[in-house]
Amino acid sequence: MTAGQSVFIERAHAADMPALIELLAELFALESDFSVDHDNQRRGLELLLAQPEDRAAVLVARSADGKAVAMASAQLVISTAQGAPSAWIEDVVVKQSLRGQGIAGHLLRSLLAWAQQRGETRAQLLADKSNALAQDFYRHLGWQPTRLMAWRLVPPDC
Repeated sequence: MTAGQSVFIERAHAADMPALIELLAELFALESDFSVDHDNQRRGLELLLAQPEDRAAVLVARSADGKAVAMASAQLVISTAQGAPSAWIEDVVVKQSLRGQGIAGHLLRSLLAWAQQRGETRAQLLADKSNALAQDFYRHLGWQPTRLMAWRLVPPDC
């Protein structure tokens, strides 16, 4: 299977929820900052899918039989540094058995096209420090690491 021949990219639908949750489980198994929690992932996906099309996108790669085999999401934020929208890309994951076939690159190009149509001038994403394969993949596509560090705060009641 190659990305251009046997998969097609489109917006995710509510009916994709079980496949999206399983894809996120594969991703979060690789990321030490997150854990698999199907209820949380469902709620997050529902919130993303409910966003207006000009603010967020969840794209899937579908196999010839229509199954979602990969996903990626993006949300637009306003960058004061750029003075324009910036795309925040998350949840880039391809079903393990299909990795290395260009599907993730195809998904990312589609997300970037979506964001550029909405005026974004920069895209950003995070990769787990221990996931050398992901880092190499992003470098191969021309992404560059920054000197910024990601920080987070989870309030105690959450």
